[in-house]
Amino acid sequence: MRCFLTRARAAFFLVSLLAAAACAREKSNAFVVGFSQMESDNPWRLAETKSLKDEAAKRGMTLVVTDAQGQTAKQVSDVEDLIARKVNVILLAPRTFDGLAPALAAAKAAKIPVILLDRMAAGTPGVDYLTVLVSDQKSEGRRAADWLAAQTRGKASIVELSGTPGSSAADDRAAGFREGLAQFPDMKIIASQTGNFSRATGQSVMQNIAQSLGKKITAVFAHNDEMAVGGIQAMIAAGLKPGTDVLVVSVDGERAALEAIDRGEIGATVECNPKYGPLAFDTIEKFRKGEAIPPKIIVPDRFFDKTNAKQSIADAY
Repeated sequence: MRCFLTRARAAFFLVSLLAAAACAREKSNAFVVGFSQMESDNPWRLAETKSLKDEAAKRGMTLVVTDAQGQTAKQVSDVEDLIARKVNVILLAPRTFDGLAPALAAAKAAKIPVILLDRMAAGTPGVDYLTVLVSDQKSEGRRAADWLAAQTRGKASIVELSGTPGSSAADDRAAGFREGLAQFPDMKIIASQTGNFSRATGQSVMQNIAQSLGKKITAVFAHNDEMAVGGIQAMIAAGLKPGTDVLVVSVDGERAALEAIDRGEIGATVECNPKYGPLAFDTIEKFRKGEAIPPKIIVPDRFFDKTNAKQSIADAY
């Protein structure tokens, strides 16, 4: 009897070892995607990360996420860490256009393809990185200008709350907005200051501008909804009425902005869709199959104003 129990225990132990080995092989063969997020302190970034996590889980892939906390130097270090973990692909949301060359070079040396998400970085697609998935951010700026021109009949004194200096999103939205204003000589930007894509900073900056310029301000263009929402609070505190005294247009399409449109405080927002998960993983799958990948893939975006904002609130992030 004792001999039978010993053989049974040995068999069980052997089966356990084989199962553990099989599990280890399965894990070692797992396809691992790294995602270098630039920061996680606002709804847009959180929605983007969630979209990628959800899609990775849906497809049975492992996603390793890092957070650069708004620091370009840390983002370079984060990418180097993902390389050290030997991920199969790196998704990178660049904080700034310049400054990430060391990270891209390290990934290239390790033969790990990089896909840029939502912003551009210095380099050549197909050489320094595989491709970039991005909204047409110049178009976002132009669409904001077109809406504002139509609402004001081509006459406005505008405050611009711009995004992170050196980021492609801020540069392109500013350039597109100015292109849209070019044909309207009576539409002038009377103040432009960075709010760093932050609600709190946007509120602080707008507070100072409102105290300085007061009722000279007739319009605000914010590079994202977070700054627009913060700016609205500052205008109200300064005795200005957003939507009445001051027309506000912004970019992103987050829930807080759609709710503000419904209240009449924001006039319109150009969508910049953060839900990159399906497109990012479709692109990875195509790469794995050896299919040709375009150097840039443009994400289509909607436009929200009083005609469609309310019905879109429930599905917004």
